[in-house]
Amino acid sequence: MKQELTFKPVSGYVVLLITILVLAATITSFAYGVVWLGVLLAILFVFLTIGFTVVNPNESCVLVLFGAYKGTIKDNGFFWVNPFFVRRNISLRARNFNSEPIKVNDKIGNPIKIGLVLVWKVSNTYQAAFEVDDYQHFVLVQSDAALRKLAGLYPYDNFEDHEAVVTLRSGGEEVNVELEREIRERLTIAGIFVIEARINYIAYAEEIANAMLRRQQATAVVAARFKIVEGAVSMVQMALNQLSDKKIVELDEDKKAAMVSNLMVVLVSDKDAAPVVNAGTLHN
Repeated sequence: MKQELTFKPVSGYVVLLITILVLAATITSFAYGVVWLGVLLAILFVFLTIGFTVVNPNESCVLVLFGAYKGTIKDNGFFWVNPFFVRRNISLRARNFNSEPIKVNDKIGNPIKIGLVLVWKVSNTYQAAFEVDDYQHFVLVQSDAALRKLAGLYPYDNFEDHEAVVTLRSGGEEVNVELEREIRERLTIAGIFVIEARINYIAYAEEIANAMLRRQQATAVVAARFKIVEGAVSMVQMALNQLSDKKIVELDEDKKAAMVSNLMVVLVSDKDAAPVVNAGTLHN
């Protein structure tokens, strides 16, 4: 496989001066009736004019002569090259690709929608020009393929796969590093350098989004109730211990059970308790 070659062109300003002199000589030849010389100079003038090329900052110009790669101009400025060169300008600027979310299946088969943002630039003009048919389209297709592969490596979350340490939703930098590595491997053949690649959108697909939302809400409610019950038990235990230690009231097992039941109802209930004042004796 050929590598990128640097081509050093002739300064365009020097050839421009020569072209002006040839033009003046052409006009003079026709003016004095030396037609054959005027025709030759006119052909030379056209030949010189076709060879001018401009390379803007952070751009390059790939040169091909009759099917043979001759090199790439990476210096910016005004140049002159062989007019028979086929010239192809390739930008070396960093480019940003923000993909539309695509629908894929995660590791455990749940349909999800996921998108990425990719920052890339051309690093090898020979590979970009000749190793692939259209390097810009190649970047889009391979980025999509890498994203689909990544989605199949991890579950969306660990609600169903409890042993999953890394998930798409919470994997963060580790998932982005794996995505960047996968894309870089795919784009190397096209001479593309990946500056950054990361997930910028992830969600369940519409057909299961509501069900998954209800499951997440239920999980959150159960977790909250667990904490409430845990705290309520501690508070009841503390109340019984203090009543016993300070000898405020003597409670047998039945009354302790009744007290525990009442306190748990008050502490665990999601509604405010309505107090009832007992105006009778302790046993009535």
